[in-house]
Parts: sequence; structure tokens; C-alpha cells
Amino acid sequence: MSRTAIIGAGPCGLAQLHAFEQARLDGADVGEVVCFEKQSDWGGLWNYTWRTGLDAHGDPVHGSMYRYLWSNGPKECLEFADYPFDEHFGGPIPSFPPREVLFDYIVGRAKKSNVRQFIHFDTAVRDITFDDDSQAFEVTVESYDDRRLRTEAFDHVIVATGHFSTPNVPEYPGFEHFPGRILHSHDFRDAVEFAGKDLLILGSSYSAEDIALQSRKYGARSVTISYRTTPMGFGWPEGISEVPALQHLQGRTAHFADGTGRSVDAIILCTGYQHHFPFIDPELRLSTTNNLYPERLYKGVVWTANPKLMYLGMQDQYYTFNMFDAQAFLARDVVLGRVEVPDREVMDADIGDWRARYADVAGVMDQIDFQTDYVRDLMTMTDYPAFDIDLVRRHFVDWEHDKDASITGYRDRCFASPCTGTVGPAPHTTWWDELDDSLARFLHH
Repeated sequence: MSRTAIIGAGPCGLAQLHAFEQARLDGADVGEVVCFEKQSDWGGLWNYTWRTGLDAHGDPVHGSMYRYLWSNGPKECLEFADYPFDEHFGGPIPSFPPREVLFDYIVGRAKKSNVRQFIHFDTAVRDITFDDDSQAFEVTVESYDDRRLRTEAFDHVIVATGHFSTPNVPEYPGFEHFPGRILHSHDFRDAVEFAGKDLLILGSSYSAEDIALQSRKYGARSVTISYRTTPMGFGWPEGISEVPALQHLQGRTAHFADGTGRSVDAIILCTGYQHHFPFIDPELRLSTTNNLYPERLYKGVVWTANPKLMYLGMQDQYYTFNMFDAQAFLARDVVLGRVEVPDREVMDADIGDWRARYADVAGVMDQIDFQTDYVRDLMTMTDYPAFDIDLVRRHFVDWEHDKDASITGYRDRCFASPCTGTVGPAPHTTWWDELDDSLARFLHH
């Protein structure tokens, strides 16, 4: 019997377990599938924890989720093709749900697929190597309950740990003497902490955008966003502004490239994450920046140096859950022999073609088109159910325009499902005025 190890039970790992279970239900012999998850529950980043720094077992906290996070893109753009939101919630819901609602949706499909039985929780993967003689992977794990190590052999390994849990932490002159708090967005949990404070945020991407808005919404006195190259340029509400790159700090005063300075009480580094897999042998370890088409992954999934190893969700992302699904179905079919992996030269040439196209991508709209075509390509290779991907692409474009029109109001817009056609209803309370992000409040008031 073949054995497949899945590392992580977040959205990618659950997508992979779901893909195998669908094949099993169709009569395929999928062998033994084992998923290792270091946390005590499933959901990955969506499994919210108040903890920062180290978890209860002394390992780095995986979660980067903060308390008042809401989806920053239409839920219709991430909908599972085989498990629509309408099915899970029994009817339409607004297009921009908070984290509790999305977590409920993710685990709802996992419960329907009955995949929890394959997950070893509280089990951290410590080492993955490949034995050339046996042509098998040796996976060493540690069970938190007894702190014992054990090593098991697997024919395939699928890495589904994500890449938004190891923060990239720069340093600036004066940090060591700054009298306030400095933290990475990975450790940001509750915007209320910064009520009445003057906040400095470093970064110019989604985390910077959203944490700035969250903090101001929940009472920060002012938010200054410092960008390195290009400002986000939204029509920020009163109290939020953008300035050029931080140069240094002198006490509480932050000095910027335009010669201005501002007194700040706390600094949040929205400076991105590293692809970090210390548990994988260097010969097998993906090393890449955050981009839409990493090198050495055929179809963005298969490790070209050893096609028995696969990675899910390693791209920068517009598409998320449905892209993870398409990748997981491909990984499954590689394991099952339904998709024949070509020679190394063919794989490298295919990657080269995609990356050459990627090199010509300029701007957000090109990026959306590029990833749309990537997901479309994946879907031609397996039996993952079709959805209206052209509609999803249009939603992404409209969403970008909506943000330009109103950075505080874009979450109040409504979108149609690419799976059912259902249009999400307008929320009962505008996002900027809604301070309760609970599932009960979102669904039933």
C-alpha cells in the first residue's frame, strides 16, 4: 500500500485531504494518507489564537490571524467549486465575511468530507529526508503528548504548511532605543490595544492596508503608513496618512525620507513573510521570494528534482481556496498516477515559459490575469469541478476599482457566486461601523 504524508491541516492540507477523499469515494485506491498538524485543531492560519511568540509547546506560533480580521476580497473569489457558501449556510450571505464565518466555512467542508480521521494533531514534523535506496521519504515527527520522536516512511510527501507564518523582520536605526512597542503583523492580535495611540505602520501591501484601517476603526488616534517605493494611494479616512520610507528613529520621533518627522507610540512591521521550512532537508527545500510563479515547481506544485515531493499554496495569492483545491487535485492525481509527470527537461521548460510570461507582468491587472490563467491551466489537468473563472477574474478587477473608490466602503459591495450565481446580499451594517465581528452577529442580525 502506498503512503502519502501531508504536512499541515490548514486550507491547503484540508484541500489535499478532501481531494483524496473524493477519489476514494469514486472507487480509487488512494493508499494510506496521513496528515500531520502541529496545532491542536485544524484551519491553519484561520485557527485563531491569542498567543504570539511561542505556543504552549515552545514552538513558534503558526497563526498570524488577528481578532477583527474580515475578508479583504469577495468570498465569491475563493469559493469551493464543490461546496458553495449557499450550501454551507443554507442561503446567501454578504460578500465580505469576518474570520469566524470563513473558518466555519472551511471546516464545514472538511467535516462533510469526514477527513479529520486522517489528521494527527499536536504533532510537529521535525525532519524530512529522501532515501535513494528505498526511494521513500523518511518523515520524523514529534508528538506533543509524550515528546517522543518517531520516523515513518512515505512514498510521497505534500507540503501544505503555507508561507505566512515566519515573519520578515527588518531593523532600522534607533529601534533599539525606541520606548514604545515594536511588533510584526504576525504578532498583531487586537486593534483595541492601540486605541488613543499614534501608530506607525511600515509596509505598503495588504497587511499594512488592513491593519491601518482596523487600528483607526477601533480608536487609534492616528496611523502613519511608511512606504519604501510606492504609496498605496487610497482615499484614506481622516487620521490615516502615507509618508515615504522611514530613515531612522530618535526617541519616539520617526524621521522619513521627505524630511518630515512624527512622534509615534508603537510600530507595526507589515513587512512580509519568509518561505521557511527548517524541517525539510536542504536538497528538498523550496527557497523562493513571494511571487506568483516560484522556480523549481512544475505547475506550481511538483518539485522538479524529485516529483514525489509536492508543495501547495507557495505562490503569492489573489486566488486562494479554489486555487489550493486545483493544486491539491493535481497533487493527488500525480500520486495516483492519473497525471504523468514529464521528464525534468520538459518540466523546466514549462516553468521557464511561465516565468518568462511573469517577467512581462506589469501591475495588478496583469497579475490577476496571470494567476487566472494559471488556475485555469491547473483545472484542465484534473476533474476538479468547473466554476465560472472568468466571472472570478471580473470580480477581482471590480474589487480593485471598488477599493480605489472607497477603501472603507468596498466591503459593503455585493458579488455573484461563480458556482451558483447567487448574489450576496448587502450587509446589515456597513463594515466601517460594524465593531462586532462574530459569526452570530454577521449571520443573524
